[in-house]
Amino acid sequence: MSDLLRRLRQGGWRLTAQRRVVAEVLDGDHIHLTAHEVHARAVERLPGTSRATVYSILGELVSRGELLEVSTSDRAKRYDPNAHRPHHHLVCVRCGAMRDVPPARGLPAEPPERERFGYTVLDVELTYRGLCPHCTA
Repeated sequence: MSDLLRRLRQGGWRLTAQRRVVAEVLDGDHIHLTAHEVHARAVERLPGTSRATVYSILGELVSRGELLEVSTSDRAKRYDPNAHRPHHHLVCVRCGAMRDVPPARGLPAEPPERERFGYTVLDVELTYRGLCPHCTA
């Protein structure tokens, strides 16, 4: 579960009304919203919130390491507040629904030395693709 609001408060981030509402929209389990979706939900809570303000806040949160930007194929970027817990993603190839899944056991954390070509591995991203229950039905 995301603890975005708690992290922001503890980190001393000045929570203006617009920042607070964006953080509230993004707080919760399995949240992977596009910027457009964040803006639409923010406006419901705080009318008059501009699209530019939402994009700016999303950029700040990504820069601070409080949100992950998740890209899947040709779909719009999504914002994931589960930035401090290792996890992978499960994505529906039909509707784009996305869920967090815990790291798989038994998978190599990084390629063997001979297959790294001198690179130092800093992170591993794994995306499972399939059909969600709604699209399978």
